[in-house]
Parts: sequence; structure tokens; C-alpha cells
Amino acid sequence: MTREGFLPISREDMKKQHIEQLDFVYVIGDAYVDHPSFGHAIISRVLQAHGFTVGIISQPDWKRDESIAILGRPRLGFLVSSGNMDSMVNHYYVSKKRRGEDAYTPGGKAGKRPDHAAVVYSNLIRRTYKNVPIILGGIEASLRRLAHYDYWSDSYKRSILLDAGADLISYGMGERSIVEIAEALDAGIAVKDITFIRGTVYRTQDISSVYEGVALPSYEECKAKKSLYAESFMKQYENTDPFQGRTLIESYPNRVFVVQNPPAEPLSMQEMDDIYDLPYMRAPHPDYEKQGGVPAMSEVKFSLISCRGCFGGCNFCALTFHQGRIVQVRSHESLLKEAKWMTRQPDFKGYIHDVGGPTANFRHPSCQKQLQAGVCKNRQCLFPEPCPNLDSSHEDYVSLLRKLRKLPGVKKVFIRSGVRFDYLLEEKSDRFLKEMIQYHVSGQCKVAPEHISDKVLYYMGKPKRQVYDRFVRKYEDYNKKLGLKQYLVPYLMSSHPGASLKEAIELAEYLRNTGHEPEQVQDFYPTPSTLSAVMFYTGIDPRTRKSVYVTKNPHEKAMQRALMQYRQPENYELVKEALLLAHREDLIGFDKKCLIPPRKMGNGGKKKKSAGSGRETEPEGGRKNALKVRKTAAPNGKKVVGKDGGGSRRSASRNSSTVSERRR
Repeated sequence: MTREGFLPISREDMKKQHIEQLDFVYVIGDAYVDHPSFGHAIISRVLQAHGFTVGIISQPDWKRDESIAILGRPRLGFLVSSGNMDSMVNHYYVSKKRRGEDAYTPGGKAGKRPDHAAVVYSNLIRRTYKNVPIILGGIEASLRRLAHYDYWSDSYKRSILLDAGADLISYGMGERSIVEIAEALDAGIAVKDITFIRGTVYRTQDISSVYEGVALPSYEECKAKKSLYAESFMKQYENTDPFQGRTLIESYPNRVFVVQNPPAEPLSMQEMDDIYDLPYMRAPHPDYEKQGGVPAMSEVKFSLISCRGCFGGCNFCALTFHQGRIVQVRSHESLLKEAKWMTRQPDFKGYIHDVGGPTANFRHPSCQKQLQAGVCKNRQCLFPEPCPNLDSSHEDYVSLLRKLRKLPGVKKVFIRSGVRFDYLLEEKSDRFLKEMIQYHVSGQCKVAPEHISDKVLYYMGKPKRQVYDRFVRKYEDYNKKLGLKQYLVPYLMSSHPGASLKEAIELAEYLRNTGHEPEQVQDFYPTPSTLSAVMFYTGIDPRTRKSVYVTKNPHEKAMQRALMQYRQPENYELVKEALLLAHREDLIGFDKKCLIPPRKMGNGGKKKKSAGSGRETEPEGGRKNALKVRKTAAPNGKKVVGKDGGGSRRSASRNSSTVSERRR
């Protein structure tokens, strides 16, 4: 592949494209991939469509100031994004151990971007170009736009705008706001005066002109009192709707204010079509070919993004803060056009890997009023029970999938981005469920009940266990009727707020009864701007302001994780310890109801990873923490305190983002 058609990444490219000075230089933490699954590609092409020139600096060497200057000084400003993932999630497992690979880097190599990449890149620019406007965007900036809990430093951090020394944040899905910012700068408006654009955050020392703003508890107050942070976050959560959301004001020492304007309005179907029809090369930059390409591209090259936004409301997910709750969709014509392009590619084997988005089976807003009045402020669409006004029709999605299946050259159309089984069950007919099983599953169907304890599910914002059980029965019945043997693979999560050893054992008993042996085990990961992360940090449920049990202790977390894989010999000691602490000796023995025998059998106890998981299964605290936990744990397993002080108090993507771990 030649460089022709790609945005410039060097002075030589600029010369060939007859560009003397770029309007914008976009600094990104990912490799440059010109595909609409990558936020930098969408934002760059949108700006280009409006007459602005954009160059890309991908993964600059942050230890060298000159790395930020390779394209010269931009006429209007620098755009900065850490990439499709928060750089800290990209770098670290939940155990805070370093990941060895990076799917968004050429050859999958780790270490090509710094921790807190958006802050580091912005400071690098500011040292080199003192007065050039800097606009932050992408998932990292979007979810850290106001003061937030940072899991990796275990601290309460300021708005990323202040730490980065940037001028503006374009948060959420930034196609509208970035064009307005560009046009304002082009008109000669100083960046400090760009305070009027929806979907942006700015800093100021004068809030006299802010209209009907909502004052949040100050940064200093929240830092001193965690309950105030829970209160602040709930106000933020209630103002994520573009139709009802108000301007938020967060104060800092020395009369500094960070002001968040209301979110940008959702895109129409035509606007979505136009954005996905821009002249993307739909490939990584050819310079990466010698390095083995960009691994993340393989998952999205033959996948279709049909929607954005999610009204699922999972508390451990940040989509409410980033893409919003109002579902926006592309037309059938737009998606079929892209699918036909796929069939013409030499490496297309006949399989469309996915047709979806954050949640695959959301193809329209949850109810019609949302496009005029917005989403309900204090009410969820699916939790704790589906809303009576919910539009549960899957007709449009079924029709789309049928059209894709009929395309010449298409052998199979998969659904891999996950479906909401509770929403699926609300459909008046089972047409989608039957067709999904018959045509869109290959041996295994992945779903995300996350847990089976109703107590934990409440804190997750997920439906009760009985709903999942009903889905399982229907799934199995239709497989039997169709003569198919296709299995359900449930995603399950340990150590979420609300989960003690009691609930972990309840989950283990469920796995025993169903015969399921999970290969993947996911510890709860407290990422910025999620309700669950606030619970983790404060020990308070922001919705009710009541306390919630949270484990921070590495050894207790290891026990909860081991219980989910209690059959694995290397987990024997952890499982036994957990059962003894919880006084569940009845589950130790040779009876069929028992989880483990009274003594270790065979050659277990070796350290290894769960098959196919790529995640650690070894206790995070190791033997060093075990003794302390045994000494301090309460007999009922309600509170375990280790050396990190844990106890009863304690947790996607870009301006237009692909969520890397799609958990519905």
C-alpha cells in the first residue's frame, strides 16, 4: 500500500500534498490507523471535510522535545488524544502489573506511550510551543474532564485540563464540538474566549457569565471528604443528557474554575452516515507494514459499527459519560455499502466479524421522547426493571442482518460486540433470538450476566439472576429445536463493590450446579467516571448515599477470583481458606455438593495463567499477605483487612471509540 490518501505524518508528506502549514497537528498515543473505529481518524476526516488540514504525530518520543515539532507549528492548534483506550488501562492489569503487549502499537509492542499520555503530550507541546491552543479529546480526557478518582495512584486527581495545561477538552463524541472549535479559532477568536461550545470543558477565573450553572462541591472539599465526591459525581451523572444537562462548575484553589458545558446533541442518521462515508483508507499507515502491522486492526477491519450510545446503564461502564444514553444509528444503506466494500477486499474470507457497537442489539433510542426531551434524569431504561415505555422491537436489526446475510460473497455474519439479554427478552416475539442462534453464533455465544448474586447485581446495575436464568432456558430450548449444540459463555466479574466472600461462594455454587468452568476471570477494574469506581473509592453508593461493602485487600480479591475457578488445582489453598473464613465447611468434602476435597489432590498448586485468559490467577498479595489476612479477617468473611488498609470502605473510547472490552 502506498502513502497516497493518508494524512501527512512528515514534512515530506506535507510537501507532496502542497501544504505549507497545517491547520491542526493531532498528537495521538496509538498508531495512525485511518479507519472509523479509531477516534483520531474520525476527527481528522471530519475536520478535513470542513476545509481544514490535519497532520498526525503518532506515539512521539515524550523524552525528546523535538519529537513534537516534526510537522512544525500548526496555524490553529494542537489536538491531543491518548488513543482508543485510557493509557493506564492500556498499560496495566487490574493488579497494577504491567501488560506485555499493546494492540494499538505497531507489532503489538508495549511501552510506546507514557502513563497518563494526554497530560505528558500536552506538557511536551506547551514546553515547545508556548502560546499555541491545545485541545484534548478521546477517552482519557473525556472521562477525566472533572476531578476524579485515579485507581493507579489511589488518589483523587484534578481535572485533566489543569494537569495537562491545555486550553479545552472536547468530551464525548466530538464531531460537532471539534468543528465549532476549529471555526471559532479560524475566525480569530482567542482560545480563552471559546467558552460557549456544547461538549467542551474550559478553565477560567471568572464565572460571572456562566448561565444557570450548577456548582459542584469544590475539589478541596471532595478531596477532604469522600462523601462529597459521591455527591458531586451523582450531579455529574444526572447532567450527561444533551437536552436536560446543565453547565457544571468545579472550583479549585486560587479562584480557578473548571466549567463543563452541556453535552453535544446526538447525531442524526444522516450525519452518522456522512461521517462513516468519509474517505478513510480503512487501513493502518503503510509505514507499519515492516513492523508487523497494528494488531487492533484485525478485529475491526471486517466489522461494522452500526450504532453508538447505550441505555444499558451498567455501573462499571463509562459509556454514559462518553457516548451517552441516546442510541444513534447508521442507515441500512450506509452499512450495506461498507459491507460490499469488504467483500471486494483480497483478504476477505466471507465472514463479517461483527455488526454492532457498545451493545449490538440497540438499534434505536429506548423510547421516542428521548430525541425531544432527553433521557430520564433519575430513572434507567432497563434497571431495576424494564421501563413500561421501552421500545423493545428488534425488527430493524433483524432486517439489517438479513440483508447482510444475502450479500454475494458473505458466508456468515457474526454478532460479537455483545447483546443485552434482558432487552432481548422484552421483544414481543422471539424472532431475533431465533435468528441470532441460527445464523449469527458460531459454537459459542458470549453474554455478560457478570454475577448471579442479586445483591451484587444491584450494585452493578444489572438485571436480577432470574432474568439471566430465563434467557439461558430460552437459548437452550431454541438450540435444541434447531438441532444445534452451541454453548453460552458468560462473562463473570469478581470483587465488584457489594461482593464479599459470601457472594463469591454463592457464585461458585452456581458454577458447580451449572457445570460451567470459566476460562476467563475478570476482577473489577475501577476506571474513571463510573459509578462503580466511585463506590470503590468512597465506600458509598452515590445513588442512595448508603455505605457499600468493598474489598481492596489483594488477598481477599485473590480468594474471590479463585472461587470462580475452584476446580483448578492451583487455586485449592485459596478456595479452602475462603470457605473456612466464611464458615462454609459443608462445601469441603467428597459429596457432590462440595467444591473441593478435604485435602489437595494430584499435582496442583503450581503457578499458571487461566487457559486462554491472559490474566493473572495468582493471588495479588501472594503468601506475604496471606498470614495477615488470616489474622484480621472477620469469621463471617464480611471484612478482610490487609496491608493496604482495605476493608469495608472502598471500582471505552475516544471521541468516537471502540470499546476494547465489550462487556454488556
